[in-house]
Amino acid sequence: MPANLPPDYKEAERRFREASSHEEKLAALREMLALLPKHKGTDKLQADLRRRVSKLEEEGEQARKRGGHRFDPGHVRREGAGQWVLVGPPNAGKSALVRALTHAHPEVAPYPFTTRAPLPGMMPFEDVQVQLVDTPAVTVEHAEPYVPNLVHTADGVLVVLDVAADDLDQDWRVAQGLLERARVWPRARPVPADPLIIVKPVLVALNKSDLDRDGTFVSLARETIGAFPCRACSAEHGAGLEDLKQALFAELCRVRIYAKEPGKKPDRQRPFVLSSGATVHDLAKAVHKDVAERLKFARIWGAARFDGQQVDRDHVLSDRDVVELHV
Repeated sequence: MPANLPPDYKEAERRFREASSHEEKLAALREMLALLPKHKGTDKLQADLRRRVSKLEEEGEQARKRGGHRFDPGHVRREGAGQWVLVGPPNAGKSALVRALTHAHPEVAPYPFTTRAPLPGMMPFEDVQVQLVDTPAVTVEHAEPYVPNLVHTADGVLVVLDVAADDLDQDWRVAQGLLERARVWPRARPVPADPLIIVKPVLVALNKSDLDRDGTFVSLARETIGAFPCRACSAEHGAGLEDLKQALFAELCRVRIYAKEPGKKPDRQRPFVLSSGATVHDLAKAVHKDVAERLKFARIWGAARFDGQQVDRDHVLSDRDVVELHV
């Protein structure tokens, strides 16, 4: 055993020894490989870890083939007003953010690779909820193979960085590499003529801002990430979380519509959440396909010229409009 193994490696090695399932052993081995110092003294150990990882991956693939249909960790059922997938390096605070913003309880620990599988949680925002999905950390050496698929299918990507990290530049490059593998193009940048990419919001959370006494770290981080929209925050102390919640909802480009029946009050507890640019007909389809087919007109309260104005099915709705459908 080579000398000078970091404490994080020894912790991963302990978890490997205590692991009882195939998945736990494989996750611990991958962590050990990622954390192992790379020099001549560790060449043999690197080779041994790679061999064991390869063997466990092969055994897992054979077991999945024998078992037929298998659970796909690269898919998390979308819920709420939209789905954000959180990605970032070890110990940037992804799990801490999910815990602070939702009712989920991911494991939060001072050592890296605490998160081993996708964990969704629902973030309350005013009268709706937004889904946040915590994911295993990504590094230069390793990223779980299903993470790019999660990123590709989500409504938005929240890159979580430790604003005070010494290797912030590398962490940001790794995150950008993940976006490229996922074929995701940030909406904030000019879109190239590539039919294979999917354009979606990418937001950066500069976490641990409480460690930035004079704003220097945040300023340098903004220079590093360039034109990407970002928010400074502290999951531990709560600073900037309300601003982050506002941004997460705003970047989804959704409108909340309150439907009402003639002669009755609107249901303001459960708005219909539609994409920005949605019309009265889109709302009718969300209510029921029969309503959409029989729709004659609607009356609207909110952004229209006057309360109760009659509009046709092609009228574009605004956030918080109250709509009365007539069939």
